[in-house]
This record gives sequence, structure tokens and C-alpha cells, in this order.
Amino acid sequence: MAVGGGSRQGPVTCGAWIRRPDKANLVVLGRSRLGDLAPSVLEIFSFNPKTTSLSPSPLTTYTLEQGDGDLISIAVHPTGDDIICSTANSGCKLFEFYGGRSNASLLAKELPPLEGVGPQKCLAFSFDGSKVATGGVDGHLRILEWPSLRIILDEPKAHKSVRDMDFSLDSEFLASTSTDGSARIWKAEDGAPVTTLTRNSDEQIELCTFSKDGTKPFLFTTLEKGDKFLAAVWDISTWKRIGYKKLLKKPASVMSTSLDGKYLAMGSKDGDISVVEVKKMEIVHYSRRLHVGASIPVLEFCPSERVVLTTTVEWGAAVATKLDVPRNGKNDAFWKLPQRYQPGGPQIFGNSQSFDDQNDWDPEL
Repeated sequence: MAVGGGSRQGPVTCGAWIRRPDKANLVVLGRSRLGDLAPSVLEIFSFNPKTTSLSPSPLTTYTLEQGDGDLISIAVHPTGDDIICSTANSGCKLFEFYGGRSNASLLAKELPPLEGVGPQKCLAFSFDGSKVATGGVDGHLRILEWPSLRIILDEPKAHKSVRDMDFSLDSEFLASTSTDGSARIWKAEDGAPVTTLTRNSDEQIELCTFSKDGTKPFLFTTLEKGDKFLAAVWDISTWKRIGYKKLLKKPASVMSTSLDGKYLAMGSKDGDISVVEVKKMEIVHYSRRLHVGASIPVLEFCPSERVVLTTTVEWGAAVATKLDVPRNGKNDAFWKLPQRYQPGGPQIFGNSQSFDDQNDWDPEL
């Protein structure tokens, strides 16, 4: 089901799921300005898993100032209570979300360290909710402690321009990629640089996402090598590349893993999405021309359903798509709390050799 723009509404430029109790998940969408006719707005919608649809009208709306400019990106805290968005002209803004479907409301709050920082291409909370990271169009990378906002990392020259980033499941590492094809790894606790991923001179690392099934410590990236478009996997115990797979066969614009770690999804620059079962590294769902001819900047798995949320700037719409994959099983509530933070729970990551699908990856080129 799609949510688009009306004649007096700007296009949907960003969006994310909001986790709520009892799987009553919501969706926040950011609409950019419609010229001088309408400023940017945040809208909260309910989601109906039976019909795979968003509510016809928003539960609540927050209108930004015209001078804030367009909305660039958005991130929601794992609790679903805090929302950060980046604007073109006014840096980042923080909103507290409270209430439910009948009394939803957004309250603007102060966010001193991130006000006036310029447009942020990427925003991300760590899995445990203790940190937030921002990646600027200007290449500036920041990690802040949450909710104290203590600055952990403030690196103005981390990249030429940040392309993508993701926290590891145990919230120990942050991976970030650049528009120049490089990728770096950082310690989230103190912001110390760990390594720069090795690549050949003709390779461009573009997107990144960590495995999230709790047993396999790997980083997935997209890799462009000439006219080849690949997905690569890296062992995070050594930061060595294990191999690659041809999963999309065209340039990817976004990559994401489901919160239970079972599926890896990629969106293309011409509107397709491909979903892969991580255990077998096989494509299990493919939607062609979901956003006809338009690049997909947002692709996010629903926390409790086999549904993905996608948006495109060109069409200015958000789409919720039900995946043709098995329904969530008994263990798929893993996203609620990492085992590391459960008293007496086992380690999140096992030995890297426990990845029983390493042979499914093609050897190095």
C-alpha cells in the first residue's frame, strides 16, 4: 500500500518504523517542502498488518518552519519514544513521541550538539539505544551518548561525504562508507578508528549493514567493480573479506537487514527490491519496478512482520510491501532486547567459523 502526496503536500523523502508494545507498530514519514506553498512536515501513521496498509490519514502531524528546508533523513530510537530528523538548513531536530493510535503526539525538544550541523545523510541509533551517530554530507561523522548527548566522536574529516552507516548488533562497532568508495570501522564506545576496509583500486564500497541474527558476526557491503554489482561479506573478527555474491545485478541504492537477522534486502536505483535469505544466501523475494524508474533511498524491515517500508523522492511516496517469505517464528521477537543485555544471557556473537554458509559465498575476484 502506498502513501503519496496530495496537491498541497510535499513529497515523502524519508521514513522509518516506530516500535510500539504488542506489535502495534507505527510509521513516521518526513515530507519535504512544496516550494513556498507548504513547509516540511513529520507525519505518524498506524500500520495494519492484515491489509499491509498505512492509515489513510496521519494520527498526528508536526509542521516545521519554512526556513528549516527539506527533510533529509530520519532515525527512531529502539524504544520508539524519540525521533531525530535532519533538515537541509537547520541541522538535526529531536522529537519525543508519546501516546498511541488514539492520542499520538510529537513534542519538539532541544538537541544542542546537533543544531546547525548541516544536512546529515545518515542518522542511526545503536541497537541497545545507548548511542546515536550522524553522518554528514560534508563527511563529518559524530557519535553521541544517548540520552546524555555526551560527544564520543567528532571527526570532521571522516569521509569525503558519508554515504551509509550502521551499528553492529552488540553496539560495539560503527561502520561507515563514503562517496569515494572507502569504508571505515569505528569503536562506538570511544570513537577510536579500528580499520579501513581493504579494497582494490577499481572497487567502490557503497552500502553497509551488519548481520543481526545474534550468532554470525559479519558485515555486509555492496561493491561496485567495473560493470559488476556485488554483495560482499566481511568477518568482523578480522575485518577480512570472505567473498561476494551477485544478488541484485544492478546498482543498489540502499541495503538493510531484518531485525531478526534472517533476511538481507537491497533496493535498486531504478525501483526494484531484492530480499535474500541469509542462511542460504538465496533470493526469496523480488519486486520489479516497485517504484518505477526511481532510486530507493529508504528500505526498512517492519519490527514484527515480514513487510518492508520503502520511499522514493522522485515519486514522493512511501510503500509498505508484504514479502513472499515465511512468517515470523517464535524466535523472531529477538529485536526486543539483545541477549547481551539480558541477565545471564549468552554471548551475542559466536565463533566466526560458525557461519555455516561461508561456502555459499564466491571466492575473491
